[in-house]
Amino acid sequence: MKKHILNLALIILFVGAPITAYSQNDLDTKIMLEDLRKLSHDEAEGRKSGTKGAEAARQFIIKQMDTVNPKHFVKGYRHPFTFVSRGDTIKGENIISYIQGESDSAFIITAHYDHIGIIRGEVYNGADDNASGVAALLAMLEYFKNNKPRHTLIFAALDAEEMGLQGARAIFKDANIPLENIILNVNMDMISMNDKNELYVAGTHYYPKFKSILEKVQVPPLKLRFGHDSPDLGKDDWTMQSDHGVFHQNKIPFLYFGVEDHEHYHRATDEFENVNQAFYIKAAHAVLYSIIELDKNLN
Repeated sequence: MKKHILNLALIILFVGAPITAYSQNDLDTKIMLEDLRKLSHDEAEGRKSGTKGAEAARQFIIKQMDTVNPKHFVKGYRHPFTFVSRGDTIKGENIISYIQGESDSAFIITAHYDHIGIIRGEVYNGADDNASGVAALLAMLEYFKNNKPRHTLIFAALDAEEMGLQGARAIFKDANIPLENIILNVNMDMISMNDKNELYVAGTHYYPKFKSILEKVQVPPLKLRFGHDSPDLGKDDWTMQSDHGVFHQNKIPFLYFGVEDHEHYHRATDEFENVNQAFYIKAAHAVLYSIIELDKNLN
């Protein structure tokens, strides 16, 4: 995921709306942090698509899903696909489960588990990019298993984002996924490293109806900000820079949660030890509470 720092003059704070206060204790953060640590361990070899490291990550994600026992579209949660990269055919797999809501109308919550692998003998573990999103997704799966939502929630750990958003593209070729029921994509990609307590949500430029709903969420001292979603921003426009872009292209509204680029982005230093744990816990809860508010307020 390629992102650039937005000019501070363009930042818009979430202000002036009724605030819902939250406890920041609804996710099992001990397990969430341990999941992040394990997904970004050297044993996963950087989780590059088509490698044994990616398979190790899949097996771990499936094991964690099994402990929650959600529903599945296919046995074992595995949704395989193939794609061509630089002349090679690569096998990828998305890992997908769901929590049935009161309605079949669905949100699909996504986070890519792949990263860029081993480069010149050095493992690029991708703790922030994007073990952070996947660990949060697993924690939210458990939360909603115990707190039934109004909408059905599909949880998709996607493969091959780093190779052209291939896992997201495969969703739209998978007859097992009830695409006609999906009304929103919530995507998490890089939510654990930020020194300014800032988490961005992109998408309200295109889908302004979500703005008043998200304004209700506050997880201090984290600052939830709008932005990075307007075409006039050029490289600072994140609309197509992670899996949510594919949903947008297919006329499904998106909200993308992520941080701005930092010194560890796509570097070998993107390690668990460099994760800002206090920020990550707040960021994961901010996404959770955003989903709760959206679930309450959307038809």
